[in-house]
Amino acid sequence: MNEIAQQKLQPLGADEARALVARVADSRNRVLTELRKVVVGQEASVDLVLAALFSGGHCLLTGVPGLAKTLLVRTLAQILDLGFRRIQFTPDLMPSDITGTEVLDETDGIRALRFVRGPVFTQLLLADEINRTPPKTQAALLEAMQEGHVTAAGRSYALEPPFFVLATQNPIELEGTYPLPEAQLDRFLFNIVMTYLPEDDEVKVVTQTTGVRHETPNRVLSRDDILQIQQLVRHVVVAEDVARYAVRLSAATRPTQPDVPDFVKKYVKWGAGLRASQALVLGAKARALTLGRAFVTPDDIRTLAAPVFRHRVLINFQAESEGLTTDAVVARLLERITPPSSGLV
Repeated sequence: MNEIAQQKLQPLGADEARALVARVADSRNRVLTELRKVVVGQEASVDLVLAALFSGGHCLLTGVPGLAKTLLVRTLAQILDLGFRRIQFTPDLMPSDITGTEVLDETDGIRALRFVRGPVFTQLLLADEINRTPPKTQAALLEAMQEGHVTAAGRSYALEPPFFVLATQNPIELEGTYPLPEAQLDRFLFNIVMTYLPEDDEVKVVTQTTGVRHETPNRVLSRDDILQIQQLVRHVVVAEDVARYAVRLSAATRPTQPDVPDFVKKYVKWGAGLRASQALVLGAKARALTLGRAFVTPDDIRTLAAPVFRHRVLINFQAESEGLTTDAVVARLLERITPPSSGLV
């Protein structure tokens, strides 16, 4: 077992705390090293996925087919030594196909119902093309993501922590898809957009995948290590002015609030709620920890603004007609809202 899982959170001296934070940062570097054996590039996306995992949240991966989304998730599960299941969402998928169902068993002439657990009972769940299944089936994940358990036939079944959902969706095709409702989108900590690789990285992928050499990544973190890191994230320090900066950014996305920028009133239909502020601060704590710091800086907040607001801020028709995206609105907000001077890097 990794030394991280053997440490006690309390009490910790200053030297012990620094050593523990350094080991978390080293673990992040080793995860990236093992991932590079299989996945080329996408390091920014990997950092966000790790921040979500260490925060105890969930991720939505948005990107066109062929960007190694599934390979990334599968490899990450292997490196982290977590149970892994994949659900391919289709229009005919039923909620019981995800959560499980009851079957009738007969033993020694006695008949009884037995619950057969579905693929949601895992630790790292890949919900592939989640927007291809109807809302009723999409909602089957909602309780599991929010509460950490599944209810079937009036009984609750706990999911083994850490429970981490990585859902993918294809932004190109609209026919035959069911956009996720805002209430479910809000359950995802980040919406990570994966883009095409640079030319050098694509050449490397083509060379590796058409050859005979295949490296196997090694395990870096165990389940206990991850649970320990999730506890440590909560102990990362965030100054009041940095937390206030996160809240001010969220409030600035709400067109009905006073003193918001004019472009927000012009282009935004609905702003981010309270969960956005929480996601900014919690995700920033995890990011700081993986970078070897026990405190949050405004730069952490700014880095996470786009993946936090991307699925929580709804732009209106005028913005779409002018070719603006939520990311463009967030970029203008970051220019307008001045960060605090404390903790800047």
